[in-house]
Amino acid sequence: MCYFLGIDGGGTKTHALVADENGQAMAFARGGPGSWEVVGYTGLSESLRDVINQALEIARIDPGQVSAAGLGLAGFDWPSQEAAHIQAIAAAGITYPLRLVNDSVLGLIAGAPAGWGVAIVSGTGCNCRGISRDHQRQARVVGGAGHWSGEAAGGADILARAMRAVTFEWNRRGPETALSQAFLAHTGAKDLDELVEGVYLERYPFDPAMVLLVFETARQGDAQAQEVLRWAGQELGSMAIGVINQLGLKDLVFDVVLIGSIFDGHPLILEALSETLRPAAPVANLIRLNVPPVVGGVLLAMEQAGIDAPSRREHLIQTTNALLKT
Repeated sequence: MCYFLGIDGGGTKTHALVADENGQAMAFARGGPGSWEVVGYTGLSESLRDVINQALEIARIDPGQVSAAGLGLAGFDWPSQEAAHIQAIAAAGITYPLRLVNDSVLGLIAGAPAGWGVAIVSGTGCNCRGISRDHQRQARVVGGAGHWSGEAAGGADILARAMRAVTFEWNRRGPETALSQAFLAHTGAKDLDELVEGVYLERYPFDPAMVLLVFETARQGDAQAQEVLRWAGQELGSMAIGVINQLGLKDLVFDVVLIGSIFDGHPLILEALSETLRPAAPVANLIRLNVPPVVGGVLLAMEQAGIDAPSRREHLIQTTNALLKT
């Protein structure tokens, strides 16, 4: 029996999944951050070693029984970083064949039945990547670089945009918004003068939980909060158009996999994204990722070993979800 290892390493956690050659999920393990940008390359090795040992122990198999691994790691953004990542992976004890990709690619492979298309990620930050129909090419935006690269539609960016609306009310550049009262109540500032000054002097740091206030204020009908969410959807759609153009996918039927918590926040984001995307991809399918991205790592490992991964995909998803419920 052959066994395959998938790893999804992000800025706050690392997941490992072990499955057999039939796509039967056998073990799921959780560990600490799996991005060198957060813990350095030594810390990356330690996180990988810990989560791999956990998974193999749960599966009751030895490292020598693993045929291949598929790893998606946040912070692996450029070819020039590959050597350092491979060295860190080897230091974690992975000596079998492997495939290394950016973590956003795992979500695309896990979410798109055909294993190609476009992934749009929006969580704390945002990203967008794609795989060509023949699986031979990848396309991308810079990758979470922020405003200078036109990639500013994650949770932190939504919050900053909302604070801009509050500031525009304060300096009379824009209309009143219920976001102001929501942020005043959250921070405890007595008025807008104190709030804006406190944010400027960093007495009131942006709390990620404040993004939920933006969603709630939009649900209550505030026009400025709703405009912030439309803006985020348009930005995400624009990123996807760039990837679609790079891969020449416009006239093809393909999947656009939506990954990250922001897509659960308010329907206006998806609505604006879809409206932006349709002219460039009129027959694309929007799919919300509802399986752990680490499933994509196992599928990559199978592909690396010459196994027919698509035929195992559904069974792998079903058994992984069952495993997570136990």
